[in-house]
Amino acid sequence: MNFDKATTLPAYCLLLAVQEKAGLTEHLAELRRRLIICFVAVCVGFGLCYALIEPIFAMLSKPLEAVLPPETSLIFTSYPEAFFTYLKLALTCGIFVGSPVILYQIWAFVAPGLYEREKRWTLPFVVCSSFLFIGGAIFGYMVVFPTAFKFLAGYSGESLRLLPSVSEYFTLTIRLLLGFGLAFELPVFIVFLGLVGLLDAHTLRKHRKYAILIIFLAAAILTPTPDVLNQILLAGPLLVLYEFSIILVWLVGAKRRKV
Repeated sequence: MNFDKATTLPAYCLLLAVQEKAGLTEHLAELRRRLIICFVAVCVGFGLCYALIEPIFAMLSKPLEAVLPPETSLIFTSYPEAFFTYLKLALTCGIFVGSPVILYQIWAFVAPGLYEREKRWTLPFVVCSSFLFIGGAIFGYMVVFPTAFKFLAGYSGESLRLLPSVSEYFTLTIRLLLGFGLAFELPVFIVFLGLVGLLDAHTLRKHRKYAILIIFLAAAILTPTPDVLNQILLAGPLLVLYEFSIILVWLVGAKRRKV
């Protein structure tokens, strides 16, 4: 059957528009499905953590309790304050518990746009991302929290009495735990950019000085105290992770060139 150009061109454009709309609809439906799975994973983690909220609360309170003056403890000044603090704490821990599922869903969503050789990185991506996310939070709790809260509690004295609010303390703690977890995702983010060809080892080495500046700025924002020691405690591991990322990106690039 023959059609003239005046007939076929509008029909062809309409067909392309329909296909693009269908493709966008499929992507949105896929994104919605991935988000629902992430939401369910966080809800399951929230339920498990809320069932264990008392030991979790006691464990996360230790860095502050270790530096509190005698006969001083966390307080709450309104009836719902402790309840909502428990909810926020359980939700944050639920995010860490569900992080392997969340990170897998992120990778699964972007995987269709990758080559087959790049899709083989799914398991290493999920394992390393989960390990670094949780490891960053543990590092903050074990290394940064004791020195930071000791510094902050040092301002108490005869004229100033420390009466820490449970809401304020755990709001700060939650922010730091999530911040350290995300900060430690640096190697995964850099390696992913190298995997898709947006970064290479030469570029990372060339712009190392800017990376150092950004890392120290991030450390200054994330640490709760203005002292240099705590900033170095966070910036040091991030610098090591950045250098490790350069090696990984170089290995990924070498493997891509062989293929």
